[in-house]
Amino acid sequence: MRLISDDTHLYSVSLSGELYDSRETDISKQFIKELDSYFKGDLKTFKTKIKYSGTPFQMKVWDALQRIPYGTYKTYKEIAEEIGNKKAFRAVGNACNKNQLLIIVPCHRVIGSNNKLTGFALGLELKKELLEIEGVKI
Repeated sequence: MRLISDDTHLYSVSLSGELYDSRETDISKQFIKELDSYFKGDLKTFKTKIKYSGTPFQMKVWDALQRIPYGTYKTYKEIAEEIGNKKAFRAVGNACNKNQLLIIVPCHRVIGSNNKLTGFALGLELKKELLEIEGVKI
């Protein structure tokens, strides 16, 4: 999801390209401010309340992603082990791919077991840039 705004509206663009018009609210203004701080390297933890929906497995994965500290990373295998299904590393990757709340639910902090960048809905170059914002060099 990308967020764009003009003087009066906040628009979100889904990964599939759909455009949603959202009137600016205190929450959307806070979120934009937090994103701006994150991209400047000043924000390490988002305070904006989020709600996501998915399968029970996806939600376990997304919860685990939110526990990965800023400036660190885990492998898909480590996430699978953390949620109690050590052989589900590919399914963890699929859950990351379905994550619509990129950055806040930080799937960019998950890498391959070989310590290489793998999979990211918006491309590996952006994944690398997000990790570099957080001080991670891969």
